[in-house]
Amino acid sequence: MSDAVRPIVWSGDHLRLLDQRELPARETWVECRSAADVAAAIHGMAVRGAPAIGISAAYGLALDALMGRDYDHAERVLAESRPTAVNLRWALDRMRRLPDHGASALLAEAQAIHVEDLQQNLLMGELGAALLPLKGARVLTHCNTGALATGGHGTALGVIRTAWQQGRIAQVYNTETRPWLQGARLTAWELMREGIPTKLIADGAAAHLMSREKIDWVIVGADRIAANGDTANKIGTYALAIAAKHHGAKFMVVAPSGTFDPSCPDGAHIPIEERTSIELTEYQGRALAPAGMQTWNPVFDVTPAALIDAIVSERGVSLPGEAVRG
Repeated sequence: MSDAVRPIVWSGDHLRLLDQRELPARETWVECRSAADVAAAIHGMAVRGAPAIGISAAYGLALDALMGRDYDHAERVLAESRPTAVNLRWALDRMRRLPDHGASALLAEAQAIHVEDLQQNLLMGELGAALLPLKGARVLTHCNTGALATGGHGTALGVIRTAWQQGRIAQVYNTETRPWLQGARLTAWELMREGIPTKLIADGAAAHLMSREKIDWVIVGADRIAANGDTANKIGTYALAIAAKHHGAKFMVVAPSGTFDPSCPDGAHIPIEERTSIELTEYQGRALAPAGMQTWNPVFDVTPAALIDAIVSERGVSLPGEAVRG
């Protein structure tokens, strides 16, 4: 099942990225032949999800090395593409530490990062699924944290995939995830491809759902985890954590160790990316708000550690009161 969706494909001399802006209507691919191409795909949301961004950035460095371009310039272009996802910086730092910045060495390391991410996701799937009831679990997830956001299988959605395989899941609810609708377009697409029972809800319906139906776990990913366990994730995650705490649902964050940022003391120090107003005022070229409408468009928020019941990485499970395993 982990091979069902592979959004990142190395094709010998270029990188192919499944264009997530076009899903679920059509499956098209973006061909990248330079670090600048990869950076544009990351910034433009053709590829998204913290692990997938890191993997793609590593391949971007290899692409420029293959063409004999300047390494430092390639790294700067990639680093500026998305500021919140720490996996991007983690991958670039790992590539820089290589003693050889030749094309062969960079490509081999990018491929290693890609393979390791899939292996980590499979392990996190097992660790996270073990926290769910043995059967009949009802879970809620936000944004897209599946194979599309990673090297394969997924982080939070990987836990759901594994739990479904183990017979633990009775029902999944997934939010639409405004304004890019990653939940409606991508998570629904992945879950339906694999026959996992899911229902799509509006973002604003989550608290009402929890008041009417028992939700065992809210399971989400993370783009950065601070040293104290505060986590940054797609906007709307914080509200889900508050609702979960009030209604007695447990809250799980699933992310690989590359998402942990020990240099960041707490959530107040996590940089939050703000994007263009057009993402709120238009959709696919169609106006949703009056012309000239001012907006505030942060695309991440911070969930305090006190609202989190478990943080799952490939290194283990951190429970409340324990040191974060990052």
